[in-house]
Amino acid sequence: MVKITFMGAGSTIFAKNVLGDCMSTETLRDSEICLYDIDADRLKESQVMLSVINDNINQGRARIKGFLGVENRKDALRGAHFIVNAIQVGGYDPCTIIDFEIPKKYGLRQTIADTLGIGGIMRALRTIPVMADFARDIEEVCPDALLINYTNPMSMLTGYMLQHTGVKTVGLCHSVQVCSGGLLKALGMEDKLERRKELIAGINHMGWLLQIQDQHGNDLYPEIRRRAKAKNEQEKHHDMVRFDYINRFGYYCTESSEHNAEYNPFYIKARYPDLIDAYNIPLDEYPRRCVRQIADWAKQRDELVSNPTLTHPRSHEYASYIMEAVVTNTPYKIGGNVLNCGGLIENLPREACVEVPCLVDGMGIHPCYVGTLPPQLAAMNQTHVNVHLVAIEAAATLKKEHVYQAAMLDPHTAAELSLDDIVRMVDELIEAHGDYLPAYR
Repeated sequence: MVKITFMGAGSTIFAKNVLGDCMSTETLRDSEICLYDIDADRLKESQVMLSVINDNINQGRARIKGFLGVENRKDALRGAHFIVNAIQVGGYDPCTIIDFEIPKKYGLRQTIADTLGIGGIMRALRTIPVMADFARDIEEVCPDALLINYTNPMSMLTGYMLQHTGVKTVGLCHSVQVCSGGLLKALGMEDKLERRKELIAGINHMGWLLQIQDQHGNDLYPEIRRRAKAKNEQEKHHDMVRFDYINRFGYYCTESSEHNAEYNPFYIKARYPDLIDAYNIPLDEYPRRCVRQIADWAKQRDELVSNPTLTHPRSHEYASYIMEAVVTNTPYKIGGNVLNCGGLIENLPREACVEVPCLVDGMGIHPCYVGTLPPQLAAMNQTHVNVHLVAIEAAATLKKEHVYQAAMLDPHTAAELSLDDIVRMVDELIEAHGDYLPAYR
């Protein structure tokens, strides 16, 4: 019997998608599913919801168990074949609020703050210690398990696990699957969707759509470039930053414009406030989403937890397809986050966590060689990798100087603040996060 352990099972909607997918997959229908969380109410809600789905679409074949708290974590993991990680350390209140409000005092504005920037760094520093605890348990009670990480900041967390633990890990992001389809629809090129061919590689949230062809092998980029430039000139829309990437750097990237607006020094600038409106940038977007999600949860909870007819169609999330490929030894292709071992992307560092095509089979994850990125794209990725590697070093050594340095190397932070202000801001953030962070020397 396959055993699947879901860490952070209180992420109810995401648990529904991933574990509902597993129960929709013949190979995984009889799995033992272990739900782990530190929030008793959310854990119970997820367990009730998944039990209903199990009865409705799976004839109750899966065995679903809940495990609450650190004291039960090893039992949740023991003997697992697959582990899905979807935790969030510190939540919206207090940690997300802190990540936005303290930088704002220094004049540093953010949109999402979960991947790069000072918000991404702080999120990594409070999440890595928890994942290091997971790793110690995994190495003891299920050393052969595959950890599928969905938690952000993807590159820093996955990179840490692969550099500093013995846990087999792959990082997954939703945006790879929908990147080219969303682009073609936005540009009125829906007729090119069927059987299109593409190559995506780079880093998480800045993976590049390097090639895109129609089913006959025709290059779609010339028309994409023409239409993207025209659309940005003619109307306001939600994806102006990424369309500007196409115009200025030649290529589209995987993650949304609200994310990418804060990944560089180009768009959010106190000296040029008009850019915010010109590129339709939603400052403080993630806190607003959190407030909406919290307000909407009561309704969603009734729909998900109290609905006796709840079902689930298999989604495009990679997790169940990876498990199926491993169990059946049937090859499947994904876009995965892995170490750049062997120079998968030749002009990024070997220790970088990169997002590349991977084949999955009974032997696990097999990253594919990509070669050399166009130099401007590698340069954009490298500015992120600099922050990733130094933040991982900060988490591994607990040296505060590395936290300062990671923030200093962030493109947006460095463009807006002086070095002294960066140090003061980091000190204030560390103090405000309190016990959510370890003690830094």
